[in-house]
Amino acid sequence: MSSKDTAERSLEHWSEAGRAEMEAFYALATEDYRQLALAADWPTLLGSRAHDGWSLLDVACGSGKFPTALRRHTDLSTVPEVAYDLLDPSEFSVAEARSALGAPFAARHDLVMTLQDLPAEHSDYDVVWATHALYALPPDELDAAAKRFVAALAPGGLGLVAQATATSHYLAFYDAFRAGVHEATPYTTAEQVRDALTRAGADVRDQRITYTTGTSDRVVAEGFLQRCAFDDTVSLEQMEAAPVLGDYLASCRDASGSYTFSHEAALLWL
Repeated sequence: MSSKDTAERSLEHWSEAGRAEMEAFYALATEDYRQLALAADWPTLLGSRAHDGWSLLDVACGSGKFPTALRRHTDLSTVPEVAYDLLDPSEFSVAEARSALGAPFAARHDLVMTLQDLPAEHSDYDVVWATHALYALPPDELDAAAKRFVAALAPGGLGLVAQATATSHYLAFYDAFRAGVHEATPYTTAEQVRDALTRAGADVRDQRITYTTGTSDRVVAEGFLQRCAFDDTVSLEQMEAAPVLGDYLASCRDASGSYTFSHEAALLWL
């Protein structure tokens, strides 16, 4: 198993070498973004911010699954073109997200860096969002990142952080993984992000959505869970046999062996 800590493993797995694992993860995790696309009236929200020269910052853009879900599950045909800046410490992720964009999202700047390192001149964005993106953010950098997120928004702009809560699968799984397989820095919870944004001066509205994902395919389950831990050196069988983690996975598995994972995501609106 990897001896690297959470943030380092996360960055390492956002790479071409991690593509197969990433695709296995999204066999289930694409639902995360469908749920976000259906959780708000996005054509109205975005259309109400649109003007000549408007802009959007996608924080920790990953592989562009959220704008893809918006284009697939909502009608954005009346939303004017927006200059879309891609921010991620992984050059691989920025390239993946850029290739996934389509109207009304027009790729502009590639910002290969962390949120907390974003230069001050990148500001006055009409929309800033981070969707299932901040889990590996180091705890001691959370306040700096929250301040930079808030500062990047134009007055009256729309900010959104979508993040799993402390009881949701991603956090519960990783806590059990850390206890039973490999000690590491915990993931950042929605509650921690909400509190940091509030400390940064934001007025935050906390909306919750709940849903499940699942599979009877053990290959898919293994790839999904390995990505949840950013560790492809531990097999599904090893996870199931591990202390603490094995008990958690048993609670997600029915008599036939199929897995169902329970999710709660907080949509933190600024």
